[in-house]
Amino acid sequence: MAKYDINSKVKLASGWEIPVLGYGVYQTPSDVAEDVTDHAIKTGYRHVDSATVYRNEEPSSAGMLKAGIPRDQLYFTSKVPPKEVNYQGAKKCVDESLKKTGLDYIDLYLLHAPYGGKEARLGAWQGLVEKVNEGKVRSIGVSNYGVHHLDELEKWQKQQSKEKAGVLSVNQVELHPWLARPDIVEWCEKRGVVLEAYSPLVRSQRMDDPILAKLSKKHNKTPAQILLRWGLQKGFVILPKSVTKKRIEENTQIYDFELDKEDMKTLETGAYSPSAWDPTKSPLSE
Repeated sequence: MAKYDINSKVKLASGWEIPVLGYGVYQTPSDVAEDVTDHAIKTGYRHVDSATVYRNEEPSSAGMLKAGIPRDQLYFTSKVPPKEVNYQGAKKCVDESLKKTGLDYIDLYLLHAPYGGKEARLGAWQGLVEKVNEGKVRSIGVSNYGVHHLDELEKWQKQQSKEKAGVLSVNQVELHPWLARPDIVEWCEKRGVVLEAYSPLVRSQRMDDPILAKLSKKHNKTPAQILLRWGLQKGFVILPKSVTKKRIEENTQIYDFELDKEDMKTLETGAYSPSAWDPTKSPLSE
């Protein structure tokens, strides 16, 4: 039987733990974000993944807190938007997130995309490191970073003092059987950087795929549950997103079955098919 349950966490390089199941609020309208996030928490989620650019940090955090779960049992993520990826922009975004949410600290803050050029990326990272040192953020990471972006950051970190270099805890990228990104996964796993999988349900673009249909029938689970279980067994932090309460609940029902080796092999499609943007391919210089 599966070793995971809804309370499963993984330890980050920063030393803090992150819940393996997260509730994504990308494109969730601000007028419904509080209600659906509250429902997610009542369903068992303890991790909310938001971003400045989503324009729903305030209602999402309010929904997260509404159920009365102690703050130290909850996990909130936000991100520096691409246009603010620079030293001052990153620091400003953290302060604004704290003000909007009313939280005393943000559990995880990410650089949303590797845009802006080397100086801007490394400056933004320095800004996040400072916020960790100030106690305003617990863990930091990146999103949509390809191996060349990760190499750039690692090279710079090795030239700094430990306090200034900071700790890379997370790389959040689109991950699913049609975008398994073995190069990025290998880089991160080798260094203990946790991978977060956004769009783990491929934005519902593959729900009729024959591979999923076969596994769905075999395990008596929905295609979405098969996809989430795949991400779980790959060792990723999974971030399903839905505003439909029934699906929010269904997305937690992935702990009473397990994909066997043959199932996982079947899901090795070898495809490289992003369902949305793909900043991991962006050049180092712009």
